[in-house]
Amino acid sequence: MDVTLLGTGAPAGLPRPGCPCASCARALGPDARNATALLIDGVLLLDLTPGPALAAARAGRTLHGVRQVLLTHPHTSPGVEVPADLPAPVRVPDGKELALISGHRVRALALDVPGTGYAVTGPDGGRLLYLPPGAAPAGLPADGPAYDMCLLDVIGRPGALARLRAAGAVTWTTDVLAVHLDHDVPPGAELRRRLAAAGARLEPDGTTLTVGDFRDVPEPPRRTLVLGGARSGKSAEAERRLAAYPDVVYVATGGQRPADPEWQHRIAAHRERRPGGWSTRETCDLVPLLRAHDGPPLLIDCLALWLTDVMDRARAWEAADAGELPEVAGRTAELAEALRTTGRTVVLVSNEVGAGIVPATPAGRRFRDELGRLNAAIAAECEQVLLAVAGTVTVLRP
Repeated sequence: MDVTLLGTGAPAGLPRPGCPCASCARALGPDARNATALLIDGVLLLDLTPGPALAAARAGRTLHGVRQVLLTHPHTSPGVEVPADLPAPVRVPDGKELALISGHRVRALALDVPGTGYAVTGPDGGRLLYLPPGAAPAGLPADGPAYDMCLLDVIGRPGALARLRAAGAVTWTTDVLAVHLDHDVPPGAELRRRLAAAGARLEPDGTTLTVGDFRDVPEPPRRTLVLGGARSGKSAEAERRLAAYPDVVYVATGGQRPADPEWQHRIAAHRERRPGGWSTRETCDLVPLLRAHDGPPLLIDCLALWLTDVMDRARAWEAADAGELPEVAGRTAELAEALRTTGRTVVLVSNEVGAGIVPATPAGRRFRDELGRLNAAIAAECEQVLLAVAGTVTVLRP
């Protein structure tokens, strides 16, 4: 079963007409995208967008053989003029299956937002799942076979991919393609980096793909360190990296501090930003979590607060020696060793504090030095290291 991407952009396309934003200004050449529509084996068209015949011609295809046009967007979406040589578009009721004379079978999936998703099985047995913008399946059987290809709004709704993985509908052999791409993320390298972290990829408009073809897509890095200063976007970046995973454990090292209202506000803001299916552990005892090899992914935020706890317990703030502190160094080495041998996916967050002014107090200088040593030790055990500055992420180690 072949799939031609007549478009991969948001309903308004990319760039959006008349939009002055930086992402739209950079959406040129292969980064410019028509509204998403799929042509399957030349006989089935999923979604009708402006200029479908021209889009097909640019891809070296024709719409003359199309026997069925199916809509996925909500009923309230703007209408599109139907070319005279195309059949009238229809929407399959949720849960119903449509059999085409070509041998394709299409089942409509109920979604948790308005619209319709479609699972397509080709004459060769290949299985494809296509979801409209911002949508996730309302329910999936936990023991169903995995799809060979999945096309969905990975950037706008990463939780949909997490839900599909939890149900076994998407595995690491599933080819996950991002569609409905909008101007929320700068096109080019930044968009590819975010998709790769979710185990997804993108293709330019006009590409034809074969469902079930093996593609050697590198798995996302298992251990990632995200560095950055205050309000740099490091925590948001760490959370984005695991948003497409089910059953993430968020490890908060800062504690509750009930007497500090400002701290409570920070904790509440972080919790509201996390997906609802994540669980939270408030602890600085990180080594046992890393040694539990078969657990779900961990997001540890942050190592600077973990170090503060270590230095409190070691009474290191009052140490007269300005050199490396043995007890702190031992705890750092123990943490690095546990990270080296863990079997879990781990994203760690830490502050980068060595680039500013020299702290005025001995305790401040001691903390700066120990945090620098800790960051270096943890970075040495991570496949990927990122630096967040002003909400922009730079890859230090790919």
